[in-house]
Amino acid sequence: MNKLLIKLFVKDYKNTDDASVRSAYGMLASVSGLTVNILLFTGKLFIGLLSKSIAVLADSFNNLSDAGSFLITLLASKLSKKPADKEHPFGHERIEYVAALFMSFIIMNAGISLFVDSIKRITQPEPIIFEWAFVIALIVSMLLKAWVMLLNRDIGIRINSYPLKAAFRDSANDLVATSVTVISMLIAKYFNFSIDSYAGIGLSVFVFLSGLKIAKDTLMPLLGSATDKKLYDKITGKVESYDGIIGTHDLIVHSYGPSNIMATIHAQVPNDGDMQKMHDIIDGIEKDVYRETGIHLVIHMDPQEVHDKRFFKYKSVVKGIVKKLDPDAAVHGFNAKFDKNEINLVFDVTVAHSYTQEEEETLSENIKKELAKTNPQVKCDITVEHGFI
Repeated sequence: MNKLLIKLFVKDYKNTDDASVRSAYGMLASVSGLTVNILLFTGKLFIGLLSKSIAVLADSFNNLSDAGSFLITLLASKLSKKPADKEHPFGHERIEYVAALFMSFIIMNAGISLFVDSIKRITQPEPIIFEWAFVIALIVSMLLKAWVMLLNRDIGIRINSYPLKAAFRDSANDLVATSVTVISMLIAKYFNFSIDSYAGIGLSVFVFLSGLKIAKDTLMPLLGSATDKKLYDKITGKVESYDGIIGTHDLIVHSYGPSNIMATIHAQVPNDGDMQKMHDIIDGIEKDVYRETGIHLVIHMDPQEVHDKRFFKYKSVVKGIVKKLDPDAAVHGFNAKFDKNEINLVFDVTVAHSYTQEEEETLSENIKKELAKTNPQVKCDITVEHGFI
């Protein structure tokens, strides 16, 4: 059913990198979720008032907050497709992250409200009125919610939408909440024991933690998260596949939205090559990467020695020393200049993020000491840095 809806309401649905297509996907998911949740809120509110169940009432207002969340998603889908302008030269797609963060606060607030209401009901208990019609209605609501959940999941994965991924988790929360509500009503009916308020407390914690996780996941790209390993391998593998590229290092990826990614990378090229030819190769790689992935890649050329045996000798020596001092460290960006009375080595060493500045300086000094033992003429320019993946 979801595939049919996508084909009917999303033109050019396979082109998920296009902003208008992403917006159409977001509109489909948002309108569907908004409609279903308004219906569920109305139905559960009616059942909750008749049955006097705090769990059902809490569940109904949770659906109301979900309707508000989908309204936010709807607005985000519209606003995120706005083209770049003078104030926002990188576009508006990060609105999706802000929307998902706002939704996480709504979910956490729902959890807190449910917790407070459940505590009150423990101190001021009320009998639950059981009717099979209520249970059947709640089960029907679960089926509708399951459909919305799967639609959010499918579309969220297709367009890598943070608000829809958040909506998927929220819908999953609702399924759990309604399931617990139905169980608590059955226990009250057949065992004459009410767990309604305690179930509400458990659900409140579950809902709050879910909102907290959404906030954490959404803040990561806003704050600047590490590059995904698969994306890192994809870009470096693509660049290194071209003739004339010896190796790559220092790939940095900046995300301005799920389909608006910029990246920079250093590519090592032969130092005796034709610069115009190498520039044309680099320019072609950048265009190919954008055409295939939609990523704006900027490549910096690093000329590297390819004939002098001394270059490879000292590169191997440096790697051996670094591995001896720290097996997890890595050497890249290596270069060497050989003068009559001096050998100048320039390279970067990537270390773990746990390194302190003092430990970085100590490692650099130890590398220099070990290299001096091999040849007193060796001088080093070492940059100790952290990785981006």
